[in-house]
Amino acid sequence: MTIIQRSRSFDEKQLISKIKKITTRGNIDNISRTVFYAQFYKRHKEIRWALLASLVSRNAGWNMTDLESNWFKEMLSLKFRSRVFLTYERANWCIFSDAYPQLLLYEYSKKWGRPLFHLLDDFHVSAFMKKEWERFWDCPEIERLCTALIINEQHVIQKPVIEHPQIQKNVFQSLVYITEEHLHFSYVLFPTIEGKLYGFYVKNFIDVKERIELGKQLAWLLYESDDTFSIRKFGLQIEHTGSRKDYERYLSWSIGKKTPFLRTTFPIVGHKRENITDWYYEGMEMKPFFKDIEKQNDIDMTSWYKKKMAQLEFAVKTENRLLPDGVIK
Repeated sequence: MTIIQRSRSFDEKQLISKIKKITTRGNIDNISRTVFYAQFYKRHKEIRWALLASLVSRNAGWNMTDLESNWFKEMLSLKFRSRVFLTYERANWCIFSDAYPQLLLYEYSKKWGRPLFHLLDDFHVSAFMKKEWERFWDCPEIERLCTALIINEQHVIQKPVIEHPQIQKNVFQSLVYITEEHLHFSYVLFPTIEGKLYGFYVKNFIDVKERIELGKQLAWLLYESDDTFSIRKFGLQIEHTGSRKDYERYLSWSIGKKTPFLRTTFPIVGHKRENITDWYYEGMEMKPFFKDIEKQNDIDMTSWYKKKMAQLEFAVKTENRLLPDGVIK
């Protein structure tokens, strides 16, 4: 990790303190993160990653409340559901605590009329992103910065969350995760108020390279596909409650699985960033992460989602008959 420069001006010290307070306020829970990302995008539309992060954050909220839906409560033990919730929560908290100070430093760089990215050291941001922000300031390549932030966020959570020994053992190596896809780790949906669902599925979610490719595909879907306007309209206009009712109310069929509102379901969780090390090292090969994606034609997941919900409902009924206590531990 880069050694923090201690010689800060009074104004810079004040700004660092202010950014830390704003980041803490925005990092309360999934709802606040989703809102803060979207609000930042509205102020700075050239930072495409902010809206992408808001839409992916919506998915995290839906995945969280799924755990307390009528179907999942019948299938999975409270202990296991709590572990999965904390995995989602920890990952998204880590990303926000790392990314949002970057966004604010960019915002204040614009306000102050000079780059402030040397202050990224005070927020333990990777040397990789420091270089990318400096590059963007000199040459604003909008797509490259979005990709860089995708690369960074997925590396940020790889060791402290995805590869954490307890999370590996209790979540990713669990029988439920290995044998079933009910927990939705592997796909992201972008809804529209027209009742369409777009998105992508990724195999091997625990592989950082696979998640980066998913992020790049989602960025393309959000900004370059034929459906970009409808997707962005939903993301910027529809209030995020954490419940899948946010978009299921626009579908042409009803779903038996009912997901609650996030803030009436889960408590506020306190986190700390400990033993922070930079995932990036000098000489690390980064070019492969910036390669162009292969455009996908199969982006409409509306029918797939309907079929998946039917399969999930069947699985719930089947497992209730086969399991003596009704839940998977």
